[in-house]
Amino acid sequence: MAVFGVEGNQFVLDGKAIRLLSGAIHYFRVVPEYWRDRLLKLKACGLNTVETYVPWNLHEPKEGQFQFEGIAGIENFIRLAGELGLHVIVRPSPYICAEWEFGGLPAWLLADAGMRLRCFDKAYLDKVDAYFDELLPRLKPLLSTNGGPIIAMQVENEYGSYGNDKKYLEYIRDAMRKRGMDVLLFTSDGPEDHMLQGGMVEGVLGMVNFGSRAGEAFRKLREYQPDGPLMCMEFWIGWFDHWMEKHQSRPAPEVAEVFEDIMREGASVNFYMFHGGTNFGFYNGANHIKQYEPTVNSYDYDALLDESGEPTEKFYAVRKVLERYVDLPKLQLPEPVPKRAYGEVRLDQTAGLFDQLDRLSSPIGRTCPDPMETVGQEYGFILYSTRITGPRSGMQLMLQEVRDRALVFADGMYAGAVERWNPLALPLEVPPDGVRLDILVENMGRVNYGPLMRDAKGITEGVRLDNQFLYDWTIYPLPLDSLEGLAFETLIGQRQPGTDRLPAFYRGTFQVDDRADTFLRLDGWSKGSVFLNGFNLGRYWEEGPARTLYVPAPLLKEGKNELIVFELHGTIDSVVRLTDKADLG
Repeated sequence: MAVFGVEGNQFVLDGKAIRLLSGAIHYFRVVPEYWRDRLLKLKACGLNTVETYVPWNLHEPKEGQFQFEGIAGIENFIRLAGELGLHVIVRPSPYICAEWEFGGLPAWLLADAGMRLRCFDKAYLDKVDAYFDELLPRLKPLLSTNGGPIIAMQVENEYGSYGNDKKYLEYIRDAMRKRGMDVLLFTSDGPEDHMLQGGMVEGVLGMVNFGSRAGEAFRKLREYQPDGPLMCMEFWIGWFDHWMEKHQSRPAPEVAEVFEDIMREGASVNFYMFHGGTNFGFYNGANHIKQYEPTVNSYDYDALLDESGEPTEKFYAVRKVLERYVDLPKLQLPEPVPKRAYGEVRLDQTAGLFDQLDRLSSPIGRTCPDPMETVGQEYGFILYSTRITGPRSGMQLMLQEVRDRALVFADGMYAGAVERWNPLALPLEVPPDGVRLDILVENMGRVNYGPLMRDAKGITEGVRLDNQFLYDWTIYPLPLDSLEGLAFETLIGQRQPGTDRLPAFYRGTFQVDDRADTFLRLDGWSKGSVFLNGFNLGRYWEEGPARTLYVPAPLLKEGKNELIVFELHGTIDSVVRLTDKADLG
């Protein structure tokens, strides 16, 4: 059993001082077959610890239904890290931020309109307790106090950026202790007065998060915590990308310079991120500072390892700094993961969304166009249909509080898009015999940070023609968690520009003889999601910045592979390309 703790201003392990040199790798953003590769590279860089968040929504996707297998196999990830000689820091929710959908909170919490999140609200804490009752006993055998690799755990996450409810923080601290989490507990916040005042809690070590001005950050922490080891729990060495913005990057020399400052301060550090990975499926989050900003599927983060796990310039720059402070062995990296360009894949079968509704969804009748959460749906798309009587002329269709992007169809014809960040009214002429109105809404990711996290999806207020609300709706939830029931037909010839703006599924197959990582390009497509052998790879959008989707080799099969693209606006030529290079814009 390793004894880890605090003595004076140092961390100690079995009575000897230790500096934690940590890197963040989120097991849920990396296919399990690559966990060993990424952890070995972390160790090769000279780090002694790996840190990970734990997303509640991944482990309890439906209330009371838990999953801890595959990419959700946190216990296996922690054991593997221990076997490789690494210490582990765990940040076990309930909220994680992490540019992850809803900050890791499960969307089903939003079905209770009266529940208050991230505070001392009994309805919320009852759900946290039920989750902790399942999660924390799984982690208990893996604690260093029980012979495992977990040396420290976080209480909540950057809470001072959100609130100041000490009673809530004390409840989370005590909930962890009560369930046997007897390792070092800590909080982490930005190095500002209001954040440290709101986020620190008695009996728990405070840490700070920053990307620059290390000395200044640690001095601010010392104002609130005069004693104890210094640690930057999140050293932001890159950043994440939003759709419709430029790709983010940070120069390696700048990162090395700030890292040197941290080392001179005698502090411990956790690189956020060491390896970012991928927000597969619909798990990307979003920000909402001035307006809604959804995050792309790549979580490359301009980190020490890129999205596909290859060392970057920063990896070598950081190791060079470390060599001045730590006696490092000769660099030994695992064999590079091979990359392949499999070429073009023609998707020669199609299935129109409106023709397939009964195969994808069971209709629900509602008076109002209710949001996703109230019909038991978390992710994906939702379709609202109604009939409007006519005639009506010179009127405008208003989608009140749509979240996040809606496509409007009148009698099966595309009438326009309404976007949360650009909520335009659409002109709608209704003939004497009326019109069928269909509104397909995409959940592009719930807000994961800040005061606007209560982010229900779909149409959250109502639909109006001018000032008259429209009622009597049929709702089709479309989580797209299975596409097995779709009935495809062969696509004959190429589509002509402008002839079809209707959402549809396109399917094709390709052969793989030697599995390798690859990257999917969708040049000429507009917007949608991609499914490989039933696995949701994520979203694409011509708006960029990302131009490729990462395809790890373990998602491929030897032999025939099935690719399905759900395209929202139609495409002229249904061809995609598998290349050997990422293009993040």
